[in-house]
Amino acid sequence: MDTLSVEHLLGIKYLNENDINLIFKTADHFKEVINRPIKKVPSLRDITIANLFFENSTRTKLSFELAEKRLSADVINFSAGQSSVKKGETLIDTVNNILAMKVDIVVMRHGNVGAGVFLSNHVNAKIINAGDGTHEHPTQALLDSYSIREKLGSVKGKKIVIIGDILHSRVALSNIFALQLQGAQVKVCGPTTLIPKYITSLGVEVETNLKKALEWCDVANVLRVQNERMDIKYFPSTREYTQLFGINKEILDNLGKKIVIMHPGPINRGVEITSDVADSDQSIILNQVENGVAVRMAVIYLLAQQIKR
Repeated sequence: MDTLSVEHLLGIKYLNENDINLIFKTADHFKEVINRPIKKVPSLRDITIANLFFENSTRTKLSFELAEKRLSADVINFSAGQSSVKKGETLIDTVNNILAMKVDIVVMRHGNVGAGVFLSNHVNAKIINAGDGTHEHPTQALLDSYSIREKLGSVKGKKIVIIGDILHSRVALSNIFALQLQGAQVKVCGPTTLIPKYITSLGVEVETNLKKALEWCDVANVLRVQNERMDIKYFPSTREYTQLFGINKEILDNLGKKIVIMHPGPINRGVEITSDVADSDQSIILNQVENGVAVRMAVIYLLAQQIKR
């Protein structure tokens, strides 16, 4: 049986193209499963998974939990807000206490960059990174690539522009790694204050004109402005941001070609994207959500296969 080249899913940068193809092939199977009348398979009946979320999450947490339950795993949910972390407990102590309850896989979102890597070096469980600070969000990038592949046939050779707050986005970095690994061309577009200085060293072009970026691309992946991560002002006002980098139906209709619109959510409607774009036939935003469950099922299943009983 094919296996992943990694023991944990900590970031896209640790994967190779074969890993991505294996995840997608497995996700194809699970996508068929979740569209059946009975949506469960007994694959992970003897596996226990802990979801540790030290930062807020709606879609990712629900998607992981649903993926785990569709695979018949036992699931425990941990939210830092109501935990002993508030009393000063360290990350390793928190996780070791949970592992003492015989947990096999830990899905973790944490505000600190590298938290997943740190944990993988200290605990005896499979770690899946559900987002670490402004660093990586590997399953989001995988489901984004999977959705592009489903819509356009393949990712190779396609032109993808990532628009918005690149500086604070873990989705952007993971997407750049995943898309390049599959042979896509990647550009970023946004205010220069929200584009990190190092981005060109990753082989990514910067475009500050939204219209030019959209005319170039096949797919636009639109990110929200992450106000909660900003301690200074990066642009004069939300209104000005929307005038320069907001996508509306009029802009799309004037392109002379149909591009695919993506968004990892949550959407700030009327800021980076208008409702008539988000809900249009060019948008695959809800497909991304559906594919997220299948892709996360695939990742969990493939890592669980490595667990020695």
